[in-house]
Amino acid sequence: MTSLDKQKTDATVAEPTAGEDDTSGSDELSALTSTAPVEGGVGAYVRLYVQRVRGGDMGSLPAITGLVVLAAIFSIVHPAFHSVFNFGNMFTEGTGTIFIAMGLVFVLLLGEIDLAAGYTAGVCAAVMVRLMVGYGQHWYATIPAALAVGLLIGFITGWLRAKIGIPSFIVTLAFFLAFQGVMLFILNTGAGQHGDISITDNVITDLENDQMPIWAGWTMAAILVGGYLVAKLAAVRSRRKQGLAAEPVGVWGSKVVALAVIVGLVVFLLGKNRALNTKPAIQSVNGKFVKVFPPKVEGVPWVVPVLLVLLVAFTILLGRTRYGRHLYAVGGNEEAARRAGIPVDRIRISVFMFSGFMAAIGGIVIGSNVNSVSENNYGGNTLLLAVGAAVIGGTSLFGGRGRMIDAVIGGAVVEVIYNGTANLINTSNTAVSNSLQFVCTGVALLLAAAVDALSRRRAGSSGLA
Repeated sequence: MTSLDKQKTDATVAEPTAGEDDTSGSDELSALTSTAPVEGGVGAYVRLYVQRVRGGDMGSLPAITGLVVLAAIFSIVHPAFHSVFNFGNMFTEGTGTIFIAMGLVFVLLLGEIDLAAGYTAGVCAAVMVRLMVGYGQHWYATIPAALAVGLLIGFITGWLRAKIGIPSFIVTLAFFLAFQGVMLFILNTGAGQHGDISITDNVITDLENDQMPIWAGWTMAAILVGGYLVAKLAAVRSRRKQGLAAEPVGVWGSKVVALAVIVGLVVFLLGKNRALNTKPAIQSVNGKFVKVFPPKVEGVPWVVPVLLVLLVAFTILLGRTRYGRHLYAVGGNEEAARRAGIPVDRIRISVFMFSGFMAAIGGIVIGSNVNSVSENNYGGNTLLLAVGAAVIGGTSLFGGRGRMIDAVIGGAVVEVIYNGTANLINTSNTAVSNSLQFVCTGVALLLAAAVDALSRRRAGSSGLA
């Protein structure tokens, strides 16, 4: 029996019974065949991976390659790009886009689109800041209110798409236009400040502008790497217990080590003082002149653990639950999923609710980053960057293929492009800097879409999809 034959057999045995979750027929089996571990050690695993890439299943490889190349180019051309200060800035400036992109991954997995995600984020943030400034509510009331609004918007969008049958492009385009007016109405009416409203709750502003203690950052890193190691060991043990081939020790061990190195390096760099002004000032204290050092900016921003918790939770939801299997089945072949008994309408409504929920979180994070909420911070660029992040990271525009990590990787690429091009251009020439940012991001999105289309064609001809 060849390695590939054994792989197909393992994939078939590992599948649930037809009455439970066998929903996407040959498409799902093909996908499992291309990713299931095989016998033969590291060499066989590498050969299979190369075969998958050549067959069109590239995943996040193009995005990761682009991220490394872009970071290297910008670091060489402009040394300030890889400074500790700029590294910390990219972490906080790009997270809002990543949160929205994570919600869009759910929608894109069904081959749908949510053009209103940017202004959904704005409406939710406006509700939060209006309750805070106009009516004196604290974060434990304003944040749940914003999240509830996001879920409601997602439910309405999904219901119109699933039950009325209006294409998601039309529904969300209409909401894109309408929510601009809703956001402006909330920001310019009611009690308290109007227009560009400052966030007064320290808990919300500290989300992006305050840092974890150094020890907490290292503890978080240890938990993340340890949890990944436990998950890998559990997966290997489970497959061997069922008599199936598991990942070779060299493969999963390398993944754990790589994650530990990356996470450790990030925590180490963020643990350095990123304040631009580190020189002490001479001040008079009780009649004596003493040196007073400016406050340090060091540690992992508080928004990072929030991002990691949601990333892990959604990754488990998509990859380890019945809901996730149903979602991929509907995205791969809706009619086959419907005939298999999957509640397609409920799945479709749920993905828009996830998109609205994550848009609300993204809106809160964007407001925290700039310490205020205004219409300018949630315009069309917010949506385009979020869609770009999801697609550049590897999520297919055609549905049925994508992972939650794609939003994070794609968001990193978008942020590197934006930050790097801003460093290359004299900051006084804002128009030229903005134009270069838009052109580079647009080219990156076009390349990602082209790679997606070509890889699907290649996968179809090779029998992997």
